[in-house]
Amino acid sequence: MITPTAAYARDVSVTWWYTASSILFLHAFAAVTWTIGVFAEGAPTALVLNLLGVAGSLASAVLLLVRYRREPLDDADVTARRPMWPLVVSGIVAAAAMGMSTGSLLLGVGFAAQTLCLVRWRAGVRVRLAVLSIVVIVAVWLIEVTRLQPEGYAQVFALPFFVALLPPLTATSLWWWDIVCELDRARRAEGRLAAAQERLRLAGDLHDLQGHHLQVIALQLELGEKMMARDPEAAGDQVRAARASVDDARRGTRDLAARFRGVPLPDELANAADLLRAAGLTVDLNVDATADRAPADVLGPVVRESTTNVLKHGGGVSASLSLVRQEGAWVLVVENDSRVATTPVSDGAGLSGIAERVGALGGDMDATRLDDRFRLTVRVPQEVAA
Repeated sequence: MITPTAAYARDVSVTWWYTASSILFLHAFAAVTWTIGVFAEGAPTALVLNLLGVAGSLASAVLLLVRYRREPLDDADVTARRPMWPLVVSGIVAAAAMGMSTGSLLLGVGFAAQTLCLVRWRAGVRVRLAVLSIVVIVAVWLIEVTRLQPEGYAQVFALPFFVALLPPLTATSLWWWDIVCELDRARRAEGRLAAAQERLRLAGDLHDLQGHHLQVIALQLELGEKMMARDPEAAGDQVRAARASVDDARRGTRDLAARFRGVPLPDELANAADLLRAAGLTVDLNVDATADRAPADVLGPVVRESTTNVLKHGGGVSASLSLVRQEGAWVLVVENDSRVATTPVSDGAGLSGIAERVGALGGDMDATRLDDRFRLTVRVPQEVAA
């Protein structure tokens, strides 16, 4: 099971690889297609110069894309950016070599503009650069066309048109990637804001809870102090009442912490499976589609305790976690192979603590060993979730 956060991060990474691979594929396709013509002509010097230009252009494009992803989005972070001019100059030189080897000014100008579009410019610069590149490429194209015979125009239309589209396609692709980055950053900021709001709410609830109890305790102790001389028995009652208020405050604080610490049970099981897999175990995970309705405050500690036991005492290579709804009850099964003869129970609450926890809610627990397999089964009535 993959958490929504992990799935979203994976989607962002896939978007980048799709964007970068598309740009490089179009770049390589245009360069190699034009190189075929140089092969057909058979001029050794032009062929070597063209191959060097293609290799340099592709290498520059790859390095510029790598740098593009690592550069900050904000113009305010421009000081954190490292200079790209060596890569840009290399790409332009390679484009010039390609143009000279083929005798085409359009090819050199098109790939030079492609190199410039791979740089993360300030806001608004990329749009102007893409528009300017289109104007320049069209002008260069018209110059080249006028030097050809009219009947040759149809033969040279497709490939120059493809090269002319490379810079604007690259600019729009990277613009789309920037939008994805902005959305991802907004999502992260929203998560941080939600966490800050949750902390503020917790602080407010804790202030209200403790402020009320502390005020009551202070009044009870003050009253007990005043009554100590004339009515010691009544003063003792006030002290005992203050002690009861302390217990209430402690219980309320514990309940408040438990409410804010709660994790949805499907996420709890997914985290446990990831932890076991990180330890080298093969894990099977089976979670009911409605598992978010299960009592996480009861079964969550059981999952954590069982996972700790498997890691600490199991010593095996495989485990399985299952949470299903059967016959009006939630059934949690944790099973693992064990190379250790002892029962995999931690030194803390262990099986007795789990049995006591679920037994208080009308549930039951069963721990069995069969050969080298240890299975823990916990049943909790479905009504507990309400």
